[in-house]
Amino acid sequence: MKIAKIYTKLTIPKIIMKQKIEFNAIIKQNNNINAGYVEFPFDTDEIFGKKRRIPVKAIFDNKIEYRGSLIKMKTPCHILGLSQTIRKELKKSFGDVVNVCLWEDAEERIVEIPDEMLELLTSNPIAHKVFQTLSFTKRKEYVQFIVEAKKPETKEKRKEKLIKELLEKI
Repeated sequence: MKIAKIYTKLTIPKIIMKQKIEFNAIIKQNNNINAGYVEFPFDTDEIFGKKRRIPVKAIFDNKIEYRGSLIKMKTPCHILGLSQTIRKELKKSFGDVVNVCLWEDAEERIVEIPDEMLELLTSNPIAHKVFQTLSFTKRKEYVQFIVEAKKPETKEKRKEKLIKELLEKI
């Protein structure tokens, strides 16, 4: 089982920042919750010139596109999240190997907010202000949370939950 192409600091060319980086990684579970991630097996400072959050675009197993960030969360290396939705589309779970191809995302990150959600947020200016301070990924997750509800009553419950969570962040 091939896990990753491991490069030493001497073999990573500086121009790789503008290129795609491909590796295989094991999908790991975040504690005991249904949250998955893969470890980025390279030095982000060497490749991207950054030690903190790095916005990236990725393709998993040459079929599922993703826009997110390499982050450090009390982990020895940067990680990239694999949502439950992505894992389902890949038909993979914790412990499975996934091919990752990623590159730095320099495009502006804009989350399209559906009209019904924009109405909800503008009707509560404090929650709207909090929403605007959230990361791209968190805003995107909240939009998906509302939009993916199938039943009207589920959508309404999720809207209430969204406002409650936003107001708790004050």
